[in-house]
Amino acid sequence: MIIFLIIVLLLVCGGLWVWPLLAGLIGGSGVTDKPGALRHIRQLMVTYDIAPTEVETTFLAPAPADLTASQRSKGDTARTLFTYLGAIFIVAGISTYIGMFWDSMGGTMRIFVTLGVGYILLVVLISALYEKKYPRAILPLTLACVFMMTGGWFVLIEELFPTGDNWRAASLFVSGIMAIHWGVLFAKYQRTVFALMALFFIYGFLHVGLDMLGVSYTYIAIILGSSLWLVGSALDETPQRALAEPALLIGTIWLNGGLFDLIASSIDTNWASFIIGICLMLTAYGLHSKDRYPRLIALGYLVGSMMLYAGLFDLVNNTPVELIFLAVTAALLYVSVLLHSKALLLTTVLAMLSYIGYFSAEHFADSLGWPITLVLMGVAFMGVGTIAIKLKRQI
Repeated sequence: MIIFLIIVLLLVCGGLWVWPLLAGLIGGSGVTDKPGALRHIRQLMVTYDIAPTEVETTFLAPAPADLTASQRSKGDTARTLFTYLGAIFIVAGISTYIGMFWDSMGGTMRIFVTLGVGYILLVVLISALYEKKYPRAILPLTLACVFMMTGGWFVLIEELFPTGDNWRAASLFVSGIMAIHWGVLFAKYQRTVFALMALFFIYGFLHVGLDMLGVSYTYIAIILGSSLWLVGSALDETPQRALAEPALLIGTIWLNGGLFDLIASSIDTNWASFIIGICLMLTAYGLHSKDRYPRLIALGYLVGSMMLYAGLFDLVNNTPVELIFLAVTAALLYVSVLLHSKALLLTTVLAMLSYIGYFSAEHFADSLGWPITLVLMGVAFMGVGTIAIKLKRQI
């Protein structure tokens, strides 16, 4: 449970750098000209619920004369620096003590240095929330509390039931008690980080509970993925909307992963890839039509089209309707232009070129006329496109 928590935290924190990189690689923003910039601005306004009057007010407001006036003083910077250093040394000292003397500690001492320290940190966290003087300390205190309290509860269970080996029951209890803790704190203080922790432990509780009831992992993924998608949609209308995008992403992966396993076990893996690819693209189109979450839209088109092409190629390969693959790629190429989706355009062009190369190697390996025909067809299509653009400008 602790290892899983660490992995999730690393993924969430890593997303701060991965998201922009991924969006840049697949063209998530799509800003290359003035119309594209306007579309991007509209998406941002819709995503963050910004009214046109607020944009106008900000645009017409005079620029600050001194940018350094709003910066913190050197004293505040030094205090923050030494606070972080002190916290690092405290955590390092506690961790070193636990690692050095763990085997020689008694059960009571082990519980105190884990669960006890966790609750001490929780008291400090609540005090900081009550005083409202240390807002920057809330996030690190929360993460430290989660780590120490989660590990501490497992240590307590291990000390009370040393012969027990039911890890599911232990995980269910710890997830439930932690969900109650952070749910109460969220209800009181309405902090986004508390909502994140509450959701994490709630879904951990549900996952383990359904597993103990004998529900297969396929149906667990479908049930919890669907519910997390609904939760993400609901979060979009709350002050915790920062959690909506990752919730929708995880919910989509969870749900479609379960559906993929269900279809693959019932019909065929190729059909599963084809159907789930269509589902992901339809999901991306639904978000696209609402101008919501451009990064999720680009990722949905990218992964969905890749799965669709992979499944479709295996389904029609060496069949009388094999050329339907080329027709589908041509149709989706048209769709990618209509939707201004670079991600869909990228996968479609690669799929079309790959299929043409495969088809040429299979049927025209020693023919000189085939590559010349392809070149002439390419020149013809480019010419038709140029003429169409000129006609559109004249109209």
